[in-house]
Amino acid sequence: DVQLVESGGGSVQAGGSLRLACTASGFTFDERDMSWYRQAPGNECELVSSLSNEGVIYYADSLKGRFTFSRDNAKDTVYVQMNTLTSEDTALYYCATLDAAAFIYWGQGTQVTVS
Repeated sequence: DVQLVESGGGSVQAGGSLRLACTASGFTFDERDMSWYRQAPGNECELVSSLSNEGVIYYADSLKGRFTFSRDNAKDTVYVQMNTLTSEDTALYYCATLDAAAFIYWGQGTQVTVS
């Protein structure tokens, strides 16, 4: 079974940093694009970034310069390094992947709260 497990969320003060990780299992990791989404209270779910094996294929413009995305295929893990956090970054952060049938799998999410 496909599993995506996010970690690294927490509460930080504005200007602080967090590093989120998403570890995958149940599929061949280096054959899949991986994505990060976030959903803030009262807002729609927002695509933050997508990564292929070649690198970042999508990156929300509002995050450029503050968020860095990477993947480690040896660890079946994708990361997002978040710097200079603001209250607008408060959200539940999810990783996701599509299978060959375009079915999307989600992790359970990790909460980021910036005060």
